[in-house]
Amino acid sequence: MVQLNDHMKLSASLQLIGRCIVSFIFVVLTQFAISLVPRFFSGSPFFIQLTLSALVLLVVVGIGGWSRRILRVYASAPAFVFLNILFIWGSYVAVIRRAVSNLMDALFNGQIAVIVIGLCRILSSDPGRVTHESLCSDRLVESSGFGVEPGNKNSPSLRRVRYCKSCKAHIKGFDHHCPAFGNCIGQNNYFLFIALLLGFLTAEASYLVCSVQFVRKSQKFDRNWLEVGHAFPFLAAEINLVGNLAISTMLFSVLQILWQGVFLTWHLYCVCFNIKTDEWLLELIALIMFSQINWKKYPEFQLVQSEPGESFTRVEFRNPYDKGVLQNVKELLALR
Repeated sequence: MVQLNDHMKLSASLQLIGRCIVSFIFVVLTQFAISLVPRFFSGSPFFIQLTLSALVLLVVVGIGGWSRRILRVYASAPAFVFLNILFIWGSYVAVIRRAVSNLMDALFNGQIAVIVIGLCRILSSDPGRVTHESLCSDRLVESSGFGVEPGNKNSPSLRRVRYCKSCKAHIKGFDHHCPAFGNCIGQNNYFLFIALLLGFLTAEASYLVCSVQFVRKSQKFDRNWLEVGHAFPFLAAEINLVGNLAISTMLFSVLQILWQGVFLTWHLYCVCFNIKTDEWLLELIALIMFSQINWKKYPEFQLVQSEPGESFTRVEFRNPYDKGVLQNVKELLALR
């Protein structure tokens, strides 16, 4: 039995190492592919370069999906995120740092440190797992195979408990399973999740400012750099590499800011109206389909109405958890 457990641990460790290696390959592939955009389209407007970089990212994502389906090669999303952070920070230290002030340098390095700490915390955090004993004691019943609802809806300890198929666990205040952070986002770590999103956005915005400063300063010295390149041809390739790296990582940061900004706006909306991501998707369907949809997923969102003289009942969407924007925000802050 002991040998079997050791074998399973060794197998899991080797599998994790393999997935990290695959993630490293995809990070290098992604950054290299984006670096080709400023190299071959240096004369194009920034918007064109940004669009091409987005297409490059989509191609890399498609390659990742193809490798999973065909080759059965899996990457680790948290490792991919962490390695991209290291790549951006390494690019900053090696290239961008020389063009920024000491204050900006300290600010950016501090932001990277906070992000790394936050990422480690959310990876190991408990989102609010509910034990099997608690489920049995409160008579939780499955709802259409998608979630769970307390038999006693007035039970404050187990309200809004949902089942995560990825973690195979019941999560209190379940919002969604986040592959990028390798964990469920629930009642216990939702505030940390929002704070980490803000941290990513501010760090990427800071890197964008620093890289723009570097590009502007390098443009002022372009004539001198060209003279150096003509005098020492072996330095010309290094000079071009440095410039392409600064612009490609800037393009990468802009793309990250764009989608993360939308994602954060979405979650701020959910906070203001006290609705979770999974429930928000349910509400979106309700808004699109109006009264033609039958909400079977979470019964507490169903409002059944029967008008006098009508031979059928109408089912409408309602959010029983919405207590007003201020109270909803206070509830989030109370989860710290």
